[in-house]
Amino acid sequence: MTLTDLVAPTAIIPALKVNGKKQALQELANRAAELTGQSEKAILEILLQREKLGSTAVGNGVAIPHGKLPKIGRLFGLFARLDRAIDFEALDGQPVDLIFLLLAPEAAGADHLKALARVARLLRDTEIANKLRESRDVDALYAVLSLPPASSAA
Repeated sequence: MTLTDLVAPTAIIPALKVNGKKQALQELANRAAELTGQSEKAILEILLQREKLGSTAVGNGVAIPHGKLPKIGRLFGLFARLDRAIDFEALDGQPVDLIFLLLAPEAAGADHLKALARVARLLRDTEIANKLRESRDVDALYAVLSLPPASSAA
């Protein structure tokens, strides 16, 4: 599974302008609702509930907000490169500038966890994260997201 199995070019935001975590989640929920036909309010609620359990910022400027929706038919990913980094309450204290939203059907079980692990592995790869930060348009970002993580190429 590559990340492009989860995210379509229409689900990539090359320069999202937000001032904080809540606004970032609202913008992502809005775009996800447009692309999935799901309720923006329901998506945002699920993301905010998950953040209450602990920040989904995984370190090194990366956050992976995620949740399960009852009515979504398949795993759905949305990638945003932020115009400027924001505080996302990361454990390492680093501001976040790369966000990968992952939504899954309630019955997804292991697939949801596998997808989360795959996203985390790819975005933790410093080389890939740097390429994403340098990429300025949808096509370039999509090309980077379709790369296998270097650690698995060995």
